[in-house]
Amino acid sequence: QVQLVESGGGLVQAGGSLRLSCTASERAFSRYVMAWFRQSPGKAREFVATINWNSRSTFYADSVKGRFTISRDKTKNTLYLQMNSLKPEDAAIYYCAADYSGGTSPMYDYWGQGTQVTVSS
Repeated sequence: QVQLVESGGGLVQAGGSLRLSCTASERAFSRYVMAWFRQSPGKAREFVATINWNSRSTFYADSVKGRFTISRDKTKNTLYLQMNSLKPEDAAIYYCAADYSGGTSPMYDYWGQGTQVTVSS
């Protein structure tokens, strides 16, 4: 069983930056595809970014490309999401997820509890 714990959310002004972290409980972290999703009230969970097990491949939603960067540190079992140039429409609960297969669909095996990001205009 993999446990994921997100942190780093908060309130930021439009144009500002935040870095989210997601710490995994298991050493097998290095073998999983990791991803960030987000969900706003009344909307479906939305793909944000994904990174493969060896960090050699990343993929982003068009809405965040060029502003967000996903990375992972296997020595710390931690996934990151650096968010720059934040917009009010980026406000959501952000979730990290882990899965052997990955992809952009929210069908991952393991999920964190989420961290709230609020962007003021």
